[in-house]
Amino acid sequence: MTTKHNIRPIHNEYCQEIIDIILPIQQKEFNVPVTIDDQPDLFDIETNYHNTGGGFWGGFVNGKLAGTIALINIGHNAGAIRKMFVKKEYRGKDTGIGQQLLEELIDYCRSAGIKDLYLGTVDKLAAARRFYERNHFKEIKKTDLPSYFPLMNADNVFYHLQLND
Repeated sequence: MTTKHNIRPIHNEYCQEIIDIILPIQQKEFNVPVTIDDQPDLFDIETNYHNTGGGFWGGFVNGKLAGTIALINIGHNAGAIRKMFVKKEYRGKDTGIGQQLLEELIDYCRSAGIKDLYLGTVDKLAAARRFYERNHFKEIKKTDLPSYFPLMNADNVFYHLQLND
């Protein structure tokens, strides 16, 4: 059976599907102490991402949402990566969805003049951390984040990537 997948911007009509991917990964798979109430941005993708100069993308397999990535434009030619989640059965090099999602976001950043990307994650997400490091993100201290970076309470590991033209 052939799997066809593609990456494209997604909007508010996908809010429930986005929540259905992200919450189980956070809460059940990795026991991150976060609830939907901690993430009100997921109820209005357009206002919180697209309308602010950022974006929200979905990776689809055979027409079904399998992964997400989002960007908040935080000003100062910088962006914050958020909501990078891929369903377990679609992770890894076989599908490449995570890699394609990140590349789509980086392409967007280059076209939008964003030069610095930051992200926060949780120390127990070892595979995610390795993924970012393979993609040239450098771990930084929380104190090295710019003052305008929007912190999430659960995050305790931080990364930076400087984009070249």
